[in-house]
Amino acid sequence: MKILIVEDDINIRSIIQMYMSKQGYETIVAVNGEEALELYYGINPDCIILDLMLPEMDGWEVCKLIRLDDPIIPIIMLTGKGESYDIVKGLELGADDYIVKPFDPNELSARVKAALRRVAPSNQQRDIVQLKDFMINLQDFRLRIGSKDVKLAPKELELLYYFAYHHDQVLSKQQLLDKIWGYDFDGDPRTIDVHIKRVRDKLSSNGSTWSITTIRGVGYRFEEKPYE
Repeated sequence: MKILIVEDDINIRSIIQMYMSKQGYETIVAVNGEEALELYYGINPDCIILDLMLPEMDGWEVCKLIRLDDPIIPIIMLTGKGESYDIVKGLELGADDYIVKPFDPNELSARVKAALRRVAPSNQQRDIVQLKDFMINLQDFRLRIGSKDVKLAPKELELLYYFAYHHDQVLSKQQLLDKIWGYDFDGDPRTIDVHIKRVRDKLSSNGSTWSITTIRGVGYRFEEKPYE
């Protein structure tokens, strides 16, 4: 499992990384909020250890943006103040747990294990999205509409899975590019238009009740067609 450690203090960061590595986790580190988001989109970690007081973008903002993308991934926040306001604000923005500096690394390890245990069943199911007459499985790259298996190219299926996972939510083009093609994608942004058209065509031609709606000037929304 991959743990993203977001901490600008080199000494604290090194201690956390050492203890997480001893537990068998793969560790990735970020020193500010911007880097944390870039790594989050790029590596898809299983858990995030997030300091609140960060340069460039604070931990509260990082937590809020990650929660908009993934409501399940465990986020354990680190606070140096220990004030109830910091803790309450972090929890309200979606953090799962908190630990106050200075802390016992063994306690942090235990918190990480507990958080991962809580979401383990959900993580096993996150590769599958089941909607009305519609099932997409990211593990074996399979789309089923009704009783029919529909073939999609890998990027088309990843795009459709992301839409289905966030169904009825408006997603921006940049958000889709960052998540599906990578945070550092520098190709033609029109590539997403081509893929969306292909996915729309396959949904329509196979009788799906779901469609990708363009929200002009904002982005797209995956939603069930209104009954006619």
